[in-house]
Amino acid sequence: MLNEKIAKLLNEQINKELYSAYLYLDFANYFEDEGLNGFAHWYEVQAQEERDHAMMIRRYLIDCGHRVTFGEIAKPDKVFKTKLDPLTAGLEHEKYVTSLITAIYAEAFAAKDFKTMQFLDWFVKEQGEEEKNAEDMIKKMQLFGTEPKGLYMLNKELEARVYNAPATAE
Repeated sequence: MLNEKIAKLLNEQINKELYSAYLYLDFANYFEDEGLNGFAHWYEVQAQEERDHAMMIRRYLIDCGHRVTFGEIAKPDKVFKTKLDPLTAGLEHEKYVTSLITAIYAEAFAAKDFKTMQFLDWFVKEQGEEEKNAEDMIKKMQLFGTEPKGLYMLNKELEARVYNAPATAE
């Protein structure tokens, strides 16, 4: 049986992951409005990944005998003035999610809940990848996104992203 505090944090993390999906769909909407369907597609895939994260945590809680309750999902409220704004907001958000996962991991460690620590290992690794991807997007936009041909090529590159369900979600 899970420690109640850890179960509560995991349950709250489900909501945070679903908010992340909303946020990335909002980014996709912005890029669609800007005529950058490759960027929009990239964030649609990102939103699907965040939904998967929520479902993985949900399943873990259920398998551990805990009831899952859903909270309200906040409306994304970012206003973007440049094409770089969603990318920097994405990195900021991923760092925030990393801090949440780290806090849950710390609680599991303190409680000697090795099963939850093992479950969270995947998320720790994933967050490292998420931050790296967000940093790479910013670098590419800064290098290529300021002139039309470079932005066109970057948009084409992002359009090719393929969704892959995480192995632990299957």
